Amino acid sequence: MRRLAPLLLLAAAALALLPAHAQSPAEAISSEIFGPRQKVDEAFGTFQRGYFLTALELALPRAGQGDAAAQTLIAEIYAKGLGVAENPARAAGWYQLASNNGDVLATFELALLYQEGAGVTQDRQRAADLFRKAADAGYMPAKYNMALLHVEGTYASPSLTEAAKLLKEAADAELPEAQYDYGTMLIEGAGAVPDPVGGAKYIGLAADAGLIDAQVDYATLLYMGQGVGKDVPAAAGWYQRAAEAGSPVAQNRYAKLLAAGEGVTLNLEDAAMWRALARRQGLSDPSLDRLLVSIPQASLARAEERARFWPSELPDTAAAGPTPAADPGPADATLPAPTDASEAPAATSALPAETPSAPDAPAQNP
Repeated sequence: MRRLAPLLLLAAAALALLPAHAQSPAEAISSEIFGPRQKVDEAFGTFQRGYFLTALELALPRAGQGDAAAQTLIAEIYAKGLGVAENPARAAGWYQLASNNGDVLATFELALLYQEGAGVTQDRQRAADLFRKAADAGYMPAKYNMALLHVEGTYASPSLTEAAKLLKEAADAELPEAQYDYGTMLIEGAGAVPDPVGGAKYIGLAADAGLIDAQVDYATLLYMGQGVGKDVPAAAGWYQRAAEAGSPVAQNRYAKLLAAGEGVTLNLEDAAMWRALARRQGLSDPSLDRLLVSIPQASLARAEERARFWPSELPDTAAAGPTPAADPGPADATLPAPTDASEAPAATSALPAETPSAPDAPAQNP
């Protein structure tokens, strides 16, 4: 199950940390002229600036008075080990107090701890109950996790229909993981009426949000023209983006397009580099190997060296690459050095210029 850690949502909870005090005359006049000003919570502001121990010191008195937002802030500090030793057990205790006091973020984070058995005894049923509580309170990451539980069907009723419903809510709230999963369900017709166009739309949104798996799948949809107009150059662009983010699947498929010159300019050396990177992560592809059978050895060696330094560029000393030795031709016909015009080979015996041959295998579907 994917773990969502919406730490930034503490900002909303931090509003509850503001102590109430009367306005001074100057503040009252300023408020009449410029309108009311939002006070910045000192503890959360300190937390945002990275002064975690000071934030802890400021939040503790309020937490002791039952302030749920302050309790959640303290829990986050211990859960993430921010300025203190990481202590999941202590974090769980603070999350529990904050959850009891109505903080939905604390309820969700506590559910994740029970899900993983971090700081507490692993209890997936307890985690499911807490996810449900946070989802019922309208917390979108919790709805997403409840959807996954409905798909799994062990700690929640097995229901693809209910899962699709929850995923749509979270997807429409712009949660990338939900957009991707809901789009996939629409394409497959799982728990919803099949809708390839709608599915491609949601997967595209997740891809735009930076979800690597979604970028790979959206590239494939563009390549195949499934749910969207066929656009191979755009597919190549998405594969490249996911490849640069480290996806071995994208690296392999982008290499195929480069090796075939499909949607991009044919470049065997770049293709070999991406193939090497995919292989490094355990993904080999015989069809890609066939597309690269004609690559010159010097280009292959340079591609392997580039992959070794990737994502950095080759060092300056190697930037020009190895200089290939001149091909002397057959062993029994060594050419003399052209220092004397009389020793130059006849035109009929001149070697032809080397030209890369076309791949001997058709391009495979990425």
